[in-house]
Amino acid sequence: MHKTVQNLLNIKTQIKTKINELKYNYSPKIIAISKTFSMSHIMPLIENDHINFGENKVQEAIEKWSEIKKNKKNIKLHMVGKLQTNKVKSALEIFDYIHSLDNIKLATKISNEQKKFINKPKIFIQINIGNEAQKSGVNKSNILDFYNTCKNLNLNIVGTMCLPPINQDPNFFFSEMKKINKDLNLKEISMGMSEDYMEAIKHSATYLRIGSKIFGQRS
Repeated sequence: MHKTVQNLLNIKTQIKTKINELKYNYSPKIIAISKTFSMSHIMPLIENDHINFGENKVQEAIEKWSEIKKNKKNIKLHMVGKLQTNKVKSALEIFDYIHSLDNIKLATKISNEQKKFINKPKIFIQINIGNEAQKSGVNKSNILDFYNTCKNLNLNIVGTMCLPPINQDPNFFFSEMKKINKDLNLKEISMGMSEDYMEAIKHSATYLRIGSKIFGQRS
C-alpha cells in the first residue's frame, strides 16, 4: 500500500474514533491538499477512490488536473489559496469549490464569469477570524453584509472558511466559526488542517484541509 493511502486511512480511523467519542452524527470530508506534489503522490489516492483534492495555484491545477478530471468525472477540486481576479475565468474552468472568497471585487468577478459556465462553483467565504492584519478574509463584523451582497450577486455560497491564528488555541476560533455559520444558516465549514483538524471536528467542521499528514512535508 502506498504511503499516502496508508496515511489517509490512519487519519480516517482517527477521525471516526473521535466522532464516536463525541457522539456526533456526521462525517467530515477530507480535502487532500496536493499543492506542489506530483501526480505520482496523488494517483494512489485517486486509485483508492479519494475524490476531494486541494490546490492553491490556478496554473498548477490546470496543468496537473485537466486530463485527470476529463477521465475521472467524480473528482472534486478545491481552490484553497488566494484567488486573484485576473485568474477567475481560468479557475472556474478547473475548480469545483472556492474556499477563499474574501472581497467584493472578487465576488463580482466570479458572478460575471460564472454565467459562461453550466455549473456554478460552490463557494466558501473566508473569514479573518482572528482579525489579523497580515491575513486575508472578511472581518467578522462585516460578514452578514458581505454574505447578503454575495447572495445578491447570485453566488452559490455553501459555507465559511478560516485560518485561525498560529500559536493560539484554535478551539476559541473554531467555536466562533460554528456560531457564525449557524447565524448565516450555512451548512458547510472549511476549517482544520494537519495540525488542528482533530480540534476542528469538535466544532463540526465539514471539510478538513489536510496536506502534510497525508503527503509528508513539502521540500
